[in-house]
Amino acid sequence: QVQLVESGGGLVQAGGSLRLSCAASGRTFSTDVMGWFRQAPGKERESVATTGWGGGSTVYADSVKGRFTASRDNAKKMVYLQMNSLKPEDTAVYYCAAGTKWQATKRTEYDYWGQGTQVTVSS
Repeated sequence: QVQLVESGGGLVQAGGSLRLSCAASGRTFSTDVMGWFRQAPGKERESVATTGWGGGSTVYADSVKGRFTASRDNAKKMVYLQMNSLKPEDTAVYYCAAGTKWQATKRTEYDYWGQGTQVTVSS
């Protein structure tokens, strides 16, 4: 079992920044693929970023490339999502997830989920 807890969401103006954190506990973390997803009201949950074991082979959604940076600290069992140049369309509940499939981007490819943290970007 893996437990995931996100934090760091909030209200920010367009152009601002936020840093989300995800704390993992439970079984081995270092070999997990960690993903960040988001879900806006009335929309499907979508992949934002996926980080591999070493954190160096991250896949980003086109909508966030160049603005968001995902990273991980395996020793601390933490995953981060630095979000810069935020736009109103980034407003959503953000989730972190753990799985084992390399560069997975589908919701069904992840085994464990956090409860989510709300990010609201005002125009």
